[in-house]
Amino acid sequence: MEKKFRQQPAHIVRVVLFGPESTGKTTLSEQLARHYNTVWVPEYAREYLQNKWNNERKTCEPHDLLPIAEGQIRLENDLAKKATKVLICDTDLLETKVYSEAYYVGHCDPILEKYALENQYDLYFLTYIDVPWELDDLRDKPLERERMFQYFRDTLEKYNRKFIILKGDKKTRLATAVAHIDKLLDK
Repeated sequence: MEKKFRQQPAHIVRVVLFGPESTGKTTLSEQLARHYNTVWVPEYAREYLQNKWNNERKTCEPHDLLPIAEGQIRLENDLAKKATKVLICDTDLLETKVYSEAYYVGHCDPILEKYALENQYDLYFLTYIDVPWELDDLRDKPLERERMFQYFRDTLEKYNRKFIILKGDKKTRLATAVAHIDKLLDK
């Protein structure tokens, strides 16, 4: 059962857009995928939780986290087979772990935690909170952006993940991300 949370090996560079809600991760994922003529892995939780909201008028509950993690890594593994030299991930299991702990008083399912820490990426882009927060059915922490940004940063530092903070407008963020990905591709 647990192997369905495991990242499959692939000979590509994997980068993750990582950070609080409404900080431009999806926009940048799409831009980077276009730039590198590759695929990007969308955030499975958005589709899953939007369907839950539309059908039940309920938000995320602890029992949703493992199905979300399973769906996320399944998408990643499928798209890794289609990627060119780089795979852009709009999120990863470590982000799911952060949200689990933030919403459920420090709790994270041991299976989710295990694979959030085992799965590996070449670089994380931590998206800063300098873009306007946009309301949608799933976002709910507009007043906690600084706290959440710090939580994401602390997590990357705690687990010794290589990361770059992305700030500024879309053009600046894209240029910064491309410069760092190009360095990885040149190795």
